Amino acid sequence: MSIEISERRRREVINALRAGTVPQSGLDVLAVGLGRFEGAIDAELAEVAAGGSVFKAVRGEYGAGKTFFSRWLVERARRAGFASSEVQVSETETPLHRLETVYRRITENLATAEFPPSALREVLDGWFYALEQDALAAGNVDEHDPIALGAAVDALLERRLQTVSQTAPAFAAALRGYRSAVAAGDAPTADGLLSWLGGQPHVAAAVRRAAGVRGELDHFGAFGFLQGLIAVLRDSGYAGLVLILDEVETLQRVRGDVRDKALNALRQLVDEVHAGRFPGLYLLITGTPPFFDGPSGVQRLAPLAQRLAVDFSGDPRFDNARAVQVRLPGFSRASLVELGGRVRDMYAVGADPRVPQIVDDAYLADLAAAVTGRLGGQVGVAPRIYLKKLVGDVLDRVDQHPDFDPRRDYALTVLDAELSPNEQQAAAGVDDVELAELDDAGSSESEPRAPEPQP
Repeated sequence: MSIEISERRRREVINALRAGTVPQSGLDVLAVGLGRFEGAIDAELAEVAAGGSVFKAVRGEYGAGKTFFSRWLVERARRAGFASSEVQVSETETPLHRLETVYRRITENLATAEFPPSALREVLDGWFYALEQDALAAGNVDEHDPIALGAAVDALLERRLQTVSQTAPAFAAALRGYRSAVAAGDAPTADGLLSWLGGQPHVAAAVRRAAGVRGELDHFGAFGFLQGLIAVLRDSGYAGLVLILDEVETLQRVRGDVRDKALNALRQLVDEVHAGRFPGLYLLITGTPPFFDGPSGVQRLAPLAQRLAVDFSGDPRFDNARAVQVRLPGFSRASLVELGGRVRDMYAVGADPRVPQIVDDAYLADLAAAVTGRLGGQVGVAPRIYLKKLVGDVLDRVDQHPDFDPRRDYALTVLDAELSPNEQQAAAGVDDVELAELDDAGSSESEPRAPEPQP
C-alpha cells in the first residue's frame, strides 16, 4: 500500500514501535480494523462541536488496541479542531474518586494541535487575546486606553462565563486575577493563579487573596472547573475537549470502599455528560471485559451498569458503532500480518530497496506465527512485541546490513524483561479467563459490600 505521511511523523511512528510503545501521531496508517468506527466517531465529534456532549466506553482484552484506539480518536479529533487530554487512572497517582485530582491531570495533559502538554497557559493567554480583539472589534474602546480595555474585557469575560460562574464563581475570579497579574508584569502571582486554575494544591494564600479566591479545589468544585475549562476552549475557537480516561479497569484492584466511591464518581460523570452540563466534551473511557461484566467492576454499581449496558452476544461483525459501549475484537493472525505490511511499507520509504523484497508478506506471516507462538498462541497480546521485533530486529538490520537475511541470520528471542505482566502471563500459558477469575476471586469476595449509591 502507499503510505502518505510526513517524514517527521514517519520517524516518530517508527521510533515508537521500535521502543515498543504506541505512537502519539500518524496512527491512521496503522489503523487496521478501525474503519468500522470512523463514521460513528466523526458524527459524534460533529455533535460535540455543535455544542453537544458524548460519553463512550471502549472494551477490549489486553492487546486489543484500546490505547491505540483512544490516540487514533484523539488524532482524528485534533484535525477537527479539538483539544485533548489523556489521563491514566491509577490507585496512587490518579484515583478516580478524587475528581479534583482527575481535573489536575486533565490540565497537566492538556494538548492541542499547536501546543504539547501542558497547554493550559497557551490556551488561557490565547483566550484573553481573543477577548481583547472582540472588545476592540465592538468599537466602543480605544486600544490605547488600558483601563477601559481592561474593563471591557472583564465584562466580556463575565458574559462568556455566565453559566460557569453560577456553579464555579472562583474559576472566573481566578481568570480575572491571572489576567490582571499578567498585565501588571507580576509573574509570581500569575504563575500561582495559573497553578490554582489547573487544580494544583498548596498555592500560596497571598496569591489566592490577590484574586479573591480561597481554599483548595475539591471533588465537587472540579465539575465547575472542568465546565469552565471547556467554555474557555470553545470560546478560543476550539471545537471542544476530547478527554480519555484510560485503564479504568485498575479500579478492580483497589480496596472495596474506594472502588465504590470511584464507580459512583464515574456514574456522576456519565450523568453530567448526558444531562448536557459539559457542552463540548467527548468523554471516552477504556477497560477490559471483566471490568464491564465482572463483579468487581461496573456490575458492582447497578445504576452505572444500566447506563453502560450493551448486548455483545451477537456476531461482532454487526456491532453497533454508535452504542454507548463498543468492543474492539482484537487481532487475528491475518490482521497482524496486514499491520506488519503497513509498518514495513512505511519503513521502506527512503530505506534500502531490499527492505520490501527481503521482508515480504510471507516472512511477515512467519514472524507473526513465531511471536504468537512465544506468547502461548494468544494473538491478542502479540501486536506490541510483533512490531517491536519487526522494526528493531528485522527492518533495521536489513536496512543497515546489505548481506543480512532474517530467514538465515535471525532467530526470534523474547526475553521476560521486555514483556509486560500480561505478556509474561500469556507466555506462561495463563489465559485471560483464568486471570479474570483470579482477579475477581482475590479482590472482592471477602470484602463487605458497601451500600450502593443511588442514581
